[in-house]
Amino acid sequence: MTHSALTLEPVTPDDGEALLVMAHAFHAEDGHRLSDAGVDAVRAVCRGDPMAAGFFLRFGTVRVGYAVLTFGFSIEHGGRDGFIDDLYVLPQARGQGLGTAAMALLEAVAAVHGVQALHLEVEGGNARAEALYRRRGYRATARKLMSKRLAR
Repeated sequence: MTHSALTLEPVTPDDGEALLVMAHAFHAEDGHRLSDAGVDAVRAVCRGDPMAAGFFLRFGTVRVGYAVLTFGFSIEHGGRDGFIDDLYVLPQARGQGLGTAAMALLEAVAAVHGVQALHLEVEGGNARAEALYRRRGYRATARKLMSKRLAR
């Protein structure tokens, strides 16, 4: 399957509930529930937050998943960078190359937005996703991602 068989459908303000259904499923599958702050963030993506771009993955007429690309800035990487915050393919649609196709499309969108480096994280134990990311050229770095919640 080539990436031309899959399209990215930008989310709209009317897509909040449909995107939340998939986001809840994705987070449950990863072993952590979508928090109230996460629900608010999904809705902000649908409303067009300038720091994020949300998409449904569409194969023909069927939505088969979703992705969220976020934007930041990195001195180390020479300017704008991006983060594939969520990438989810419905279980029944897996194994058809859709994840690979989605990655290619997201990388193209990031490039159009001037992204110099694209980052992602993979849940420990998700060997299938890690293999996909490695095939696309993503590598683990010697650095650890550390986080501190400032709100809520």
